Amino acid sequence: MIFEAQLAHPTPEHERRVLHDCVEQAVLAEEAGFDRVWAVEHHSLRWYAHMSAPEVFLSYVAARTSRIRLGHGVVCLPFGFNHPVRVAERAAMLDVLSGGRLDLGAGRGATRQETSLCGVDPDRTRAELDESLRIIAAAWRADELEWHGELLDIPPHPILPRPVQEPHPPLFLACSRRDTLVLAAEYGVGALVLGFSGPEQVAGLRRAYSAAIAARTGGRRVSTVVNDHFAALCPTIVLDDRREAVRIGARGQRFFAQSIAHWYGSAPPPDEAVHPGADEVAALRQAAEQQVAHLHEARIPVGPHTTATFGGEHAYGTADDAIAYVGRLAEAGVDEVMCLIQMGTVPQDACLETIRRWGDKVIPHFRGDER
Repeated sequence: MIFEAQLAHPTPEHERRVLHDCVEQAVLAEEAGFDRVWAVEHHSLRWYAHMSAPEVFLSYVAARTSRIRLGHGVVCLPFGFNHPVRVAERAAMLDVLSGGRLDLGAGRGATRQETSLCGVDPDRTRAELDESLRIIAAAWRADELEWHGELLDIPPHPILPRPVQEPHPPLFLACSRRDTLVLAAEYGVGALVLGFSGPEQVAGLRRAYSAAIAARTGGRRVSTVVNDHFAALCPTIVLDDRREAVRIGARGQRFFAQSIAHWYGSAPPPDEAVHPGADEVAALRQAAEQQVAHLHEARIPVGPHTTATFGGEHAYGTADDAIAYVGRLAEAGVDEVMCLIQMGTVPQDACLETIRRWGDKVIPHFRGDER
């Protein structure tokens, strides 16, 4: 499962409730048999993502669980967001305290809203992510880190603590374009992809990733170990009432799509958005009525009032519907399905019931007796 901590009504009270709801969902996910929870890192993206401190969220979840893996999906690695040494320290601390359950994904977090908040130079995000990822991997492989790169110069220092997993927790990269998939393969790290357009798009992304793995020479690897793991997003709401599940899921997906369109492009706030005020939201929406935004980097058109922007056919409906959809993702070559359940308009009871239905029927269908 992956958490954005989305909310349509971002009052302080509702924000607190949603964050605690996410913890409740993560704890239930372990009981239901899920393998991993991922938490994003975004800053100042009202409505779309209130998960600004995933290291704190994941630490809290770690203390409430014992088995489920804890994924940063992803840490923003440009220096203005996070110094690479601090990322290595925090991640290793969580790996130790969780008993070796951490997975670390990397990303650029390059919306204008976020880069302007933290003083990040958008033109340097690629280079800073590259160097940060290499520094983090190096910090965990030796008794002392010494780094002399193009952007940072670090004299010998011990980086403490050391992680439980050796030589370090598995590394991943957020991939929104095919060239990013190629980069992940060349780095030797796992790929985290969206795939909102459905299994056919996911299959194409998988082929690109596999081809790049086959063609790599090893010269751009960031570590001594390789993690060729392909994970794809799967929006899902599963209830006994198929029609209600589709209704709730489609509305949540619309909120997700409109939130992306707002922050990553030029669209108005989501239809259900409340605050900074109904009048201001209405004015913003009217001003952008004819504009079309695009998902950052991927350049996927996002219409302000489109409910099926990324394709409406996902794991919405009954458990049998979800099983059928996940089967198509498996055929597309997915190693891991990242369930997107917590969307801005989805009520908590529907999230919890979805987790239970996956645990009761969907996961056992694919896992057999392993669980």
